[in-house]
Amino acid sequence: SAGNLATFTKAVEAAGLADKLSGDGPFTVFAPTDAAFAKLPEGALEDLLQPANRAKLAGILACHVVPGQIMAADVKTMKATNVSGQDLAIEVHDGTVTVDGAKVVQADLAAANGVIHAIDAVIMPGAEKKSADDKPKDHPAH
Repeated sequence: SAGNLATFTKAVEAAGLADKLSGDGPFTVFAPTDAAFAKLPEGALEDLLQPANRAKLAGILACHVVPGQIMAADVKTMKATNVSGQDLAIEVHDGTVTVDGAKVVQADLAAANGVIHAIDAVIMPGAEKKSADDKPKDHPAH
């Protein structure tokens, strides 16, 4: 009901995840806004919403769900493991929170079984963004 998550809701239904996400939680969902989905390459969203791509879409959406409830007040620079087992890099810089490079644009949207934070980009499986602090293992600082 946030108003800017209609595409995410449509994608959850197309992927067959509505029952799972409305089940027992708590869950923290980093939900891409409608504008975030609009940034995908042309035709990508329409392709993902096809029944033949249901598993791929479910895999992408699972990247956005973390078991447990993480409220904005609890957020610090940290890692959170999503339901797919991928670590998401949550970073806080000057009051701005990012999740794998996607900026949180709306926080603490209450849900019956957890919380939703709206983000400005779609997180892809295995596409963890490197933070500026990540240095190669052979870097002298390590």
